[in-house]
Amino acid sequence: MRFLHCSDVHITADYFSLPFMRLGWRRWVAMAELSVGGRKKAYARAPETLAAIASDAEQQGVDHFILSGDVTAYALDPEFQMARESLGALAEDPGRCTVIPGNHDVFTPGSHRKGRFARHFGHLLESDLPEYRREGAFPFVRLVGKEAAVVGLLSARVPSLPGIAHGYIGPAQLEGLAALVKDPRLDGRAVLVAVHHAPLTLRGRADSYFHGLRDAEALFRLIPGPRFAVLHGHIHKRYHHPSTAQRPHIFSAGSSTQLGREGYWVIEVKDGQVVGGQKHVPGGALN
Repeated sequence: MRFLHCSDVHITADYFSLPFMRLGWRRWVAMAELSVGGRKKAYARAPETLAAIASDAEQQGVDHFILSGDVTAYALDPEFQMARESLGALAEDPGRCTVIPGNHDVFTPGSHRKGRFARHFGHLLESDLPEYRREGAFPFVRLVGKEAAVVGLLSARVPSLPGIAHGYIGPAQLEGLAALVKDPRLDGRAVLVAVHHAPLTLRGRADSYFHGLRDAEALFRLIPGPRFAVLHGHIHKRYHHPSTAQRPHIFSAGSSTQLGREGYWVIEVKDGQVVGGQKHVPGGALN
């Protein structure tokens, strides 16, 4: 079985054409990142690149498509809408597609309060085993074929200030995950856990206090070994740390639509184990 994993696609509206006062102060600060920081240019073609990645998933016949958060630049409705349009038919089918929110998708208290992510992608948070939900829709699980399951966790929290971007899963979801992985209906299945924040950096270390996944070690204790993988984004670099006796495989999809760094993983599952992955660029070619 094969799973396509992408992340941090950052579909970006034209902020400079929008009513300034309605954007709110958090987005006013972020507009410096768009202009001086170069993000507007880096993600100018993000909708087309995401559509190309979705097309690759269709043409390659992958079993499931996973987008591990940061669908948008700063959680505007038009950005969510463009992302859903770019995904096309994939976004209509929970059996084929999983999308979870990243910190940019809950960038303001208003976007979180209004359920903006759920308005566009909530149907993809359905669970085949809903009895394990502990925090809203999370954790949810999708049984894929007879060999795998995809689990979605929520680590994205409304930041107190722009630039504060750490995440945490929390004890309730972790308790649900602990019970879930013991369910006999998951016996013999590889379990791919999608969470936005990175449990380890490229160098195999914990990320910084204000950027990392704060309960990564608690997550590792529940899912060690080659049967399990954590699929994440947040760090805009693409890498893989193989599993050990103490932790699962870790796949960072980087920023899949960023100009000059476009790409994604195709992850292989065989006999209920995660056996590796290959980096691809849009258009199906290997990196």
